[in-house]
Amino acid sequence: MATKVARTSIKREKGWLYYLDKKGHVSRAKMARGGGKPSKTKPQLVTKAGVKREDGFLYFIDKDGDVARTKMARRGTARRKTTARRAPARRKTAAKKTARKKTARKKPAARKTARKKATGRKKATRKAPRKKATSRPARKKATARARKR
Repeated sequence: MATKVARTSIKREKGWLYYLDKKGHVSRAKMARGGGKPSKTKPQLVTKAGVKREDGFLYFIDKDGDVARTKMARRGTARRKTTARRAPARRKTAAKKTARKKTARKKPAARKTARKKATGRKKATRKAPRKKATSRPARKKATARARKR
């Protein structure tokens, strides 16, 4: 539920956005509509309210034209501004380390590699590009090499 902070009784006009500025006064700015050119008008001061803001509250101009505030909705629990530092964890002493029993570690079992299932598709074979005609002795060598492969 919102509580009224200052009574200003502002009469609103269409096309203007009314808000509480940094100094706590009520101002208004021309609203951008339809993605056209941005308005070159500067925000106008409507009334001097002089509202002091508190953390955790949302300030707005209600339908009566007065300045009102409501508690901000926050997710989860309230958070502290300063976080307490934790003490660093203590290290275990050498005496405690030697007291532990040493257990032999088992080697992990060898994993079998999964083979891909053969599908009904044929493997795409590439055709070798045609070679330009060469002299007889060079062609013989090329065909001999191809046969070996």
